Amino acid sequence: MRVLDIIALWAAGQLCSLLRFSAPLSDAAPVHTILLYFGCALAFLLFNQFDLYGSWRGRSMPAMFAQLATSWAIVLVVGLLFSFLIHHVGYLSRLWMFYWYGVGLVFLMVSRALLYSMLRYLRGKGLNSKRVVIVGYGHTGQEMHRRAMQQNWYGYEVTAVYPGPGHADVTIDPAIVRIDTLEGIHEYVRQNQVHEIWITLPMSASAQLQTLQYMLRNALLDIRWVPDTMSMQILSNKVINFLGLPAVELNQPGASDMRGIVKDLFDKVFAIAALLLLAPLLVAIAIAIKATSPGPILFRQPRLGLNGKHFNVYKFRSMKVHEEHGTVTQATKDDPRITRIGAFLRRTSLDELPQFINVLLGDMSVVGPRPHALQHNELYKDKLEMYMLRHRVKPGITGWAQVHGYRGETDTVDKMAKRVQFDLHYIQHWSFWMDLKIIAWTAFKGWTGNNAY
Repeated sequence: MRVLDIIALWAAGQLCSLLRFSAPLSDAAPVHTILLYFGCALAFLLFNQFDLYGSWRGRSMPAMFAQLATSWAIVLVVGLLFSFLIHHVGYLSRLWMFYWYGVGLVFLMVSRALLYSMLRYLRGKGLNSKRVVIVGYGHTGQEMHRRAMQQNWYGYEVTAVYPGPGHADVTIDPAIVRIDTLEGIHEYVRQNQVHEIWITLPMSASAQLQTLQYMLRNALLDIRWVPDTMSMQILSNKVINFLGLPAVELNQPGASDMRGIVKDLFDKVFAIAALLLLAPLLVAIAIAIKATSPGPILFRQPRLGLNGKHFNVYKFRSMKVHEEHGTVTQATKDDPRITRIGAFLRRTSLDELPQFINVLLGDMSVVGPRPHALQHNELYKDKLEMYMLRHRVKPGITGWAQVHGYRGETDTVDKMAKRVQFDLHYIQHWSFWMDLKIIAWTAFKGWTGNNAY
């Protein structure tokens, strides 16, 4: 592969000379030939340092291509610096270098795609495979086994399984050896030609992990530890570098990095546009509320926002003015407190429009989990294990639960549990395109619902 890479880069440089100069590279300024051979030699030395020739079995091709693009760019930057040091950078065609980077990258990717396609074909036929023992057969262990069987082009063959604590009664394929003790793992590895061990024990089994590590201290094979996070109710399991050490984030939402800045910027722009475009409708609703019942136009109520911060949510008033006496009673069907115009506003969710003001203030997002009354938070936080994780992101005007019909009254724990399930799914799988999908869904079909009254 290293030889093929150098041939590909040399051929790309020669081809780019024809594209740029309409002549062989030998007819161009000498610095181009010098840089061609210097870059090829540097790639031969450095690509190995960037882990481009290690095993990519079980890893994605896009990740390999991204690593390849970065490594090749570094080589060219060093080459450009070299041409500067030898005082020939003024004779160097930047356009040729640009062509060389692009064509060279394509050649490198194509050669790897062909090689790995051949390897996938061989592994699919049962050749070039690795024998694996899975230690721990919970959710993660079973999922890894399933993927190894379905994605047979990776060439992994699970030959034995140690179920681990709490999974003694799990069903295992009769064709796979079942190991019931930790000592049995060591004995099986010693007697069989095992290439890898995948440890998927839960983090609570630390004592077993230490025992297993001691037993396998002399085993000359690859051992991978994949913590069983699938059995844990967490928002994420991203590994980061923290104080120089690897750390796993358990409840960091996806919108907490640069993508979160994009989301906030989009919220502000969308809220301003919505308020300007809907201004005539907002004025008409305000006049209708004031004309049909005494009291304020807007209704304010304290809610929990991002990380438990209190804020006042704004809505068009849809009920007669009344006292709650320290409790919040959800609206029910044919609720006598709801005004005539209020019934229409609640059924069509037009009462939520003033919350674009909350978005401008930074208390809410256009899309996110709906904010509940404080009393409901106190009621459900102890009944539903993951309830309060909804507040790790900004609440939204609309959300994943709402466009799936879980809006309005939540008079049972089961209804609230289903809403929370959809909210957590949104937090765990958030993307900007998912927000756009929810907004479009809300605009065309999400503004009405059977439970909205």
